[in-house]
Amino acid sequence: MRTPNRLINESSPYLLQHAYNPVDWHPWGAEAWTKAREENKLVLISIGYSACHWCHVMERECFEDAEVAEVMNTHFINIKVDREERPDVDQIYMLAVQLMTGSGGWPLNCITLPDGRPVFGGTYFPRRRWLHVLQQLAEYYRSQPDDALAFAARITEALRKLEQPGTEATASLSLDIAQTLYQAWQPHLDRTEGGFDRSPKFALPNSLQFLLNYAVASGQAEPAEHVLLTLRKMAYGGIYDQIGGGFARYSTDARWHVPHFEKMLYDNAQLISLYAQAYRYKGDPLFRSIAEQTFQFVVRELTSANGALCAALDADSEGEEGRFYVWTLDELRHLLDADYDLAVHYFRLDDAAHWEEGKYILLRHADEQALADAFNCSLTELQLRLDRIRQRLLEVRNQRPRPQRDDKEITSWCALMISACCDAYDAWNDPNCYALALEQGQRNWEHFSSDPDLGFAHSRMNDKRTAPGFLEDYAFSAEAYLNLYRITFDETWIQRARALVQFADEHFYDAQRGTYYYTASSEQSLIVRMAELSDDVIPASGSAMARLLWRLGRLTDDTSLISRSERMLRSMLDHMNRYPMAYSNWANLLLEHVVPWQELVVAGPEALALRQELARHFLPFALLAGSTKASTLPLLQNRFVENQTLIYVCHNQVCQQPVHLAAEALRFLNITPASKE
Repeated sequence: MRTPNRLINESSPYLLQHAYNPVDWHPWGAEAWTKAREENKLVLISIGYSACHWCHVMERECFEDAEVAEVMNTHFINIKVDREERPDVDQIYMLAVQLMTGSGGWPLNCITLPDGRPVFGGTYFPRRRWLHVLQQLAEYYRSQPDDALAFAARITEALRKLEQPGTEATASLSLDIAQTLYQAWQPHLDRTEGGFDRSPKFALPNSLQFLLNYAVASGQAEPAEHVLLTLRKMAYGGIYDQIGGGFARYSTDARWHVPHFEKMLYDNAQLISLYAQAYRYKGDPLFRSIAEQTFQFVVRELTSANGALCAALDADSEGEEGRFYVWTLDELRHLLDADYDLAVHYFRLDDAAHWEEGKYILLRHADEQALADAFNCSLTELQLRLDRIRQRLLEVRNQRPRPQRDDKEITSWCALMISACCDAYDAWNDPNCYALALEQGQRNWEHFSSDPDLGFAHSRMNDKRTAPGFLEDYAFSAEAYLNLYRITFDETWIQRARALVQFADEHFYDAQRGTYYYTASSEQSLIVRMAELSDDVIPASGSAMARLLWRLGRLTDDTSLISRSERMLRSMLDHMNRYPMAYSNWANLLLEHVVPWQELVVAGPEALALRQELARHFLPFALLAGSTKASTLPLLQNRFVENQTLIYVCHNQVCQQPVHLAAEALRFLNITPASKE
């Protein structure tokens, strides 16, 4: 009978996966650090997450091995961390490992002194190498403690200098700066497969958002065409689940064909937003269908019985990566019978879709009309047959042992999904998206307002707090509230966004530097207190906060918020010029500051109906406000005429003559109304 370790009392699915390891794991907390100091032992911090394939591999090879566990338990105090619960811990030790090795990833393993300062780190280690590393480190600390102390001091001092804003630029902000940034991006764009010229290949939705916004700002077609190419290639590839919808975290190759099969809420939320905005920009029905199917995936597979949005689905099932998602030709031939030949062509079941050992990852034929012609049927008939094939395969797949779901409710990720629902509702008026946005928005607010002194929990499990709130939780949630205002014209959401900004100002803001820390002032367990400024697969909380201040300031005519946003942007310009692709959300903020903005104000009893007509167009540099009744919002004062609904097109609150029809307002913006398929 196996004996559990201390992790058995935790709620994180990732920590519970390790609860029966022979390693004497501690959760992150004071007990482990006190023991390390008392016994003067190195601390082994191992960080991962429940959906991580290589985390599972290292567990099987190392942490479940008795000999390895004995070495770890003898010479180290061992701490296991769920990076999704404690991204603050992950941020520090990931940066430390990157400083020491030049790369990072998960599982992340960092060895520290008893006070938490790092002395060694790496990612995945096979068993033999891991044993060698542990034994060498134990001997190093025993025989050369002064060297270890000196090295740890240097690394910690280097950490203090990372993720710091620069000197505020005094030069004028202009579109020329954005042009320079785009020119630096261009050599890294994959002109054939979309995305960026690297593998593994991540979607990086915020980077694509910058390209789309820049295309509108500059009038250049090329950056937008690259976004559209990328979205089509992803939709046709294995990174997208062709049967159940939803995107895997990344592709292991440059063609989007072979995914790393884990599915994360934050990826899918951001991609729903991006596909919805691309649909508003281009009107391609492919983009709408991908966003709708991804929304349905989130509702079906990432929503718990109590209504919580869950964090992730594992890459593995039955001990194998991707087993839940792949097929053999014999399986498909048996299941599909007369439709098998069509499936072979549509899902590209040749060398393109073959993965390994006779297993196939379903891809997608790009030209359905050509396929309909080849099979001598109409496009409608083809789509009916394809729907029948997908439904049959989904029914069979649902009978397989499922990948484990991580049921953590992560505040910031849920907020991204609220914003995604708002974007989808704007694009095609989907009542299901509207309902989920409101439901999750109210749930988010109740998590904050239930204990306003504590603020948000970053993560919750079974409605219990499991980690403190971080800046991203406030920035993304307040942004979601402003998006909820946009689709409802309910000013309560603006007031709630203000409340979150006020809380962030009190607990995270550094007035001297004019920026925000990632952790609250009450957090005392970390070796350094850092900001989060570099944008990655999710926008940095710092850039998200700066964009929030700008948008809230414009909406409420609060120039102090706009000035703070500009100060934050100016402090980042030097970083942006040196490493343009690492600051895509700051680049979006730059566009917002330099592109002439319009305010679209709708006032009157039919305001919501007219709002929908306006919102279905891609208007990245227009602020939409309105009400069906009198309002004290500055944009809406003196805008109401009895028994009429009027649209005002304004710039810095100086307005054109009001009009009655959305088409008339759009002409002021040089937009020709066009129907979308």
